[in-house]
Amino acid sequence: MTASPRDRFATIASKVRAEQPLDADDGAFLYRYPDLLALGSLANEVRERMHGNAAYFNVNMHINPTNVCVADCKFCSFARLDPSAAAAYTMSVDEVAGKLAERAGQPLTEVHVVNGLHHNLPWEYYVEVLRALKNVRPDIHLKAYTAVEIHYFAEKFNKTYEQVLGELKDAGLGSLPGGGAEIFAPRARRKLCRDKADADQWLAVHRTAHRLGIRSNCTMLYGTVETIEERIDHMLRLRALQDETGGFQTFIPLAFHADNNDLGRLPPPTGVDDLRTYAVARLMLHNIAHLKAYWVMIGVKTAQIALSFGVDDIDGTVQEEKIYHMAGAETPQALARVDLVRLIREAGRDAIERDTLYNVQWRDDGEPLPGIRLAASVPYSSVRLPIVRQGAPA
Repeated sequence: MTASPRDRFATIASKVRAEQPLDADDGAFLYRYPDLLALGSLANEVRERMHGNAAYFNVNMHINPTNVCVADCKFCSFARLDPSAAAAYTMSVDEVAGKLAERAGQPLTEVHVVNGLHHNLPWEYYVEVLRALKNVRPDIHLKAYTAVEIHYFAEKFNKTYEQVLGELKDAGLGSLPGGGAEIFAPRARRKLCRDKADADQWLAVHRTAHRLGIRSNCTMLYGTVETIEERIDHMLRLRALQDETGGFQTFIPLAFHADNNDLGRLPPPTGVDDLRTYAVARLMLHNIAHLKAYWVMIGVKTAQIALSFGVDDIDGTVQEEKIYHMAGAETPQALARVDLVRLIREAGRDAIERDTLYNVQWRDDGEPLPGIRLAASVPYSSVRLPIVRQGAPA
């Protein structure tokens, strides 16, 4: 006799509570199980077993030094294939450093640096960008250059992954962001991003980084042409590398945005798909400590709810995010710390400010928000930057 869906869910829940890894069939079933609240509740059990009531955020900013790129990813609204195109840009090293210098009075702990795969920039440019940022703020953590960029550098400049990462580490690299993973399945990847690093190469870069003591994040783009089974396969490949190296800190599902790219005919993921993806990820990726809801992509309201669907991190202040706003994201360009603390509090969680490596910088003591300070000279502000909408400058 075939087990009912409810009985099958109960069996999976028993495995989860016994801390047994779920398999591909389990994951596919959970994606299709109709009781979203039951799924979320199970993911929340795991989340609270791992992190209690904590919800993490950080004070960070994004810098994208160039959007010129040789790759023609169908989902991308950020890149410009032609360096002479009107919307193409490349900052000088001094301009990149100036972005951080403009925020000299802010208690930033992280700068997130991601580029296009530029046709002509020399290797020294990427090294000097890191050195220049460190010269401005020697204490800042540089989370820089995706695995796709590292692979591109290795091929373009005739270096090994180890050489590229070693030289960047010497220049100030602290960790790798998780971008460029997209979806690992060859069928989907051929349709989406056939002319950049493939899944094995992406994983090999992160494997090398972990061996060198460089921690990293990992991601999955969802809501394009992939199947549920391909999403689960992606998670399992990440889980296998984590079993091998232990170097991933955080998994970040990335919701597809359709504006200004070649996949504009596709509908965006729904809120249900967002929440289901977070919950399934928490249950499948038992060996990756943190699950992040990137509020820039899914909105602050869904990010709040996700804190009860397996998520323990909602990213940070961000500041100057371009990649997803150029794809139509209508979230603010930045959130103040006071906003992030309020959002976390209202979700019933305990706000904890972290650095990139999850060292605690500040804990919410429940006092009125105007009293919160990290540095006496830096007041909290609830002023938001303008929302960027389609057609507006990014």
